[in-house]
Amino acid sequence: MAKQNAITMETKIEQVLPMDKIVDKTLKKTHTIEVNNAKVWYDDFMAIQGIDMVIKPNTVTAFIGPSGCGKSTFLRLFNRMNDYVEGFKMEGKINVNGRNIYKNKVQVEELRKEIGMVFQKPNPFPKSIFENVAYGLKIQGIKDKKLIAKRVEKALKQADLWEDVKDKLKKSALALSGGQQQRLCIARTLAVEPSIILMDEPTSALDPISTSKIEELIFELKEKYTIIIVTHNMQQASRISDYTAFFYLGKLIEFDKTKKIFTNPEKQQTENYITGRFG
Repeated sequence: MAKQNAITMETKIEQVLPMDKIVDKTLKKTHTIEVNNAKVWYDDFMAIQGIDMVIKPNTVTAFIGPSGCGKSTFLRLFNRMNDYVEGFKMEGKINVNGRNIYKNKVQVEELRKEIGMVFQKPNPFPKSIFENVAYGLKIQGIKDKKLIAKRVEKALKQADLWEDVKDKLKKSALALSGGQQQRLCIARTLAVEPSIILMDEPTSALDPISTSKIEELIFELKEKYTIIIVTHNMQQASRISDYTAFFYLGKLIEFDKTKKIFTNPEKQQTENYITGRFG
């Protein structure tokens, strides 16, 4: 029942909680994430079983593992998305740039200025292309039209979408292709200039060409952002990530440089998974 609650809440969160809201102009771009003995329960079900991890800034880290292994739950700890899931309880520490984000005095809204999120399925708002990207800036209270326009253009260029849409910014975002919609959602996140971007299977609903464009974009973005991606695609993880973490049944089995994970893993369980023997 607890697992079902977590799944049903995921859709609700995506609809009501845009992660790309706000940004602090003085925000540093070199955030390190440190996880110390993180444990997660949904009621009596233990989803994460004591994980330690350090994620370096300006890298791409891939989380891999079979469905239900805890990788998405773990990803959502970093921006406290799981707080909204019924029965959620967490123990341990997660430090972002030296600050424990699970302390009571931490304002979750402020945390989400630093950490943006791109979901599995493109979720553009039923607004114009321009309004989609400008949404977070306006929520923040920015009223300077020139500044908003500048940030929208910059974000669309970063997401490699500007040339496709620069002459139709007033048209509905829903008219874009699936791949374009996902790049629009990435632009919406980039417009508010986070330091960390979480991606939960961002290409699973896309065709191969669109997937390739998103992967190229991720590779380019790591120069300015720390990116963490959940993926079921082994080839994708090996292509785009610097580090890979393999999860199984709520445990972190192995975490190392991607090249080592895919060519010479320490654990037999890791090798069995990446070679397709299970999962």
